[in-house]
Amino acid sequence: MTSTVRPLDDDARRMVRDLMRNARLAALSYLDPDTGAPMVSRIALVDGPDQVPLSLISDLSQHSAALQKLPVCSLLIGEPGDKGDPLTHPRLSLQAEATFIRHQDPAHAQLAQAFLAKQPKAKLYIGFADFALVQFKPLGAFLNGGFGKAYMLEASDLAPSSTR
Repeated sequence: MTSTVRPLDDDARRMVRDLMRNARLAALSYLDPDTGAPMVSRIALVDGPDQVPLSLISDLSQHSAALQKLPVCSLLIGEPGDKGDPLTHPRLSLQAEATFIRHQDPAHAQLAQAFLAKQPKAKLYIGFADFALVQFKPLGAFLNGGFGKAYMLEASDLAPSSTR
């Protein structure tokens, strides 16, 4: 069987950059630590100041507890457009490792400011003690740019100098 995965090119890099820069939501996939079964949740997401995806998550959520036990996860980034077949719109399946940044961490203030610049409604709860910022360090990805446009990316392809 012939592979449908294309070599990474500038158009694919641009698509990745645009998807990550414009993200406001993502589907977060993680493993339930009790059963090992996969779970999915929708989270708010922004492209952080260091160009690492960033979210704000409550410790009360199931996905927070799961990520604290097993930080490897994936994010599906990209929403279907208003017109046409939803499967023709680009999306990025990003494999990542979650890192929690708590209020007492020196990096929290700058990251919180960056998060609020793109998700201003989070101002209502970003200061709550049970909320932490979570960075998703890219480990690799699969870009589906629409029919016939598939690309595999390594962590180095997702570094700021290569995709931004």
